[in-house]
Amino acid sequence: MKRLIERSRSIGEVLRWVTQNPGKVSASHYPIALHKLGQLLQQQQGQAAVNGESRGPGHVLEQPEFHALCQAIISGCAKFDNFSIVNCLYAAAALGLPGESPLVRVLEDESRSRLGRFNQKDVSMVFSSEANNKALEAIFSSQLFYENRQERFIRSMAEWLPRKAENLTPYTMALIAKYVARHRLREPRLLDTIANFLLKRGEQLDSKVIQKLVFPFSRMNYRPSNYSELFPKLEAILEQKAGSSPLATVNILMSMFQLSHFPQTVLHQVFSPAFITNVMSSPYALIVRRYLSLLDAAVELEFRDYGGPRLDPRYRVLMFEHALTADEANRKYSYKGLVAEALRQLVGEECYRQDEVLPPGYCTDFLLWMNRSGTVLPLSRVPAASKAPSAHATTSLAAMSLRSSVLALTSDLQDFAPFAPEAPGSPPGSRENSLAGRVVLSVNDKWHYCQNSDILVGSRAMRDRHLRLLGYCLVQLPYTELEKVSGIEEAKHYLRQKL
Repeated sequence: MKRLIERSRSIGEVLRWVTQNPGKVSASHYPIALHKLGQLLQQQQGQAAVNGESRGPGHVLEQPEFHALCQAIISGCAKFDNFSIVNCLYAAAALGLPGESPLVRVLEDESRSRLGRFNQKDVSMVFSSEANNKALEAIFSSQLFYENRQERFIRSMAEWLPRKAENLTPYTMALIAKYVARHRLREPRLLDTIANFLLKRGEQLDSKVIQKLVFPFSRMNYRPSNYSELFPKLEAILEQKAGSSPLATVNILMSMFQLSHFPQTVLHQVFSPAFITNVMSSPYALIVRRYLSLLDAAVELEFRDYGGPRLDPRYRVLMFEHALTADEANRKYSYKGLVAEALRQLVGEECYRQDEVLPPGYCTDFLLWMNRSGTVLPLSRVPAASKAPSAHATTSLAAMSLRSSVLALTSDLQDFAPFAPEAPGSPPGSRENSLAGRVVLSVNDKWHYCQNSDILVGSRAMRDRHLRLLGYCLVQLPYTELEKVSGIEEAKHYLRQKL
């Protein structure tokens, strides 16, 4: 039957084979028949165009045999295997059947009910067959689809999203933004489409939806092409809606800060007593305090011209108290273990700290002190004044003024910079310690970068900026270099060169 359908030379012949031999037709034959009808119809339309005629699919859709074919699929599709369901839907779309037709509706409903059991190829085919919001929501809500990335689908999505964006609901676009962020897709066409959607619809959107649409930009460390229009508009929206959803407001601010944009008027609001009082009485007070503490540190480091209110010292806490969840979850795929062992053999355990959390709450992979000649100093020989304050050594960080600690640390680092000249009249033997420089070895694993890119994700990039502004010397160890290292001896040689 498969060969007979594929060798058919006319639409009528295909329909006769399928409708007049029901006992010989299986589920797998229906998508083949629909595909063949689509091919023959396309040939007819091409020939009609050559002859100056206009012929659409209507004459095919109205034939009784075609209705019989559709009814057979509708009646039996619940028993079809996944492959047949997907291919029938794909072929129906290629044939040009309208979305409201009974066949398409039944196939879409059956596909949505099976999304959790579909493989990635099936899901991609289903998506390319459907164009309505309901279908898109179902697909992007699928856990299977959300957790997996398919390059071919991503390239396709970059093509169709700009065309379909205008007709999508904010909820659907938020799901797409979540998918883009989840897979770290630094694809300008996708991100710019989300940005244009946000620019056009921003005033009508809830703050919680806006934060979901903005997040991919900071996640991918990407300023959209319309940022000169979009960011001022977001500031105006936040000024009006800052108090309605404090957590969403702070999340949006964090995204903008990661992109080095600092909305002054909104900062006046979020650091105001009224906003802080509102936040502290909410169930998400701790997480907002963490974000506000990091924002306050970012203002101190990167927005020195700001003269408005700041976060009350008693509310300041560490942003993170330990390694990020993603780093913990991916520990077995990380190169940190290799680096740790090589570093232990190279300089000794007394010469570095691992997983040190530094104010305002950044976890560092390895922290060392080096003198001007490149010698790594044992921690016991580093003066207490030159040691950076750590989370473990701070018993009451919440009560500590981060502004004071940042200023003090910055001042202190000027005295212990790696290449600072030796002070006149300094006592003999003080040169080595006075030239101690704080060095952070940063193991940048694959998930620290945007997908298929050498650009760090926004949170990692901001961490690096802040550590440098605090006076640390960052030594980057990218996974693209580490994956070429074979064995401990090569790793030691690599680290020696880096240091």
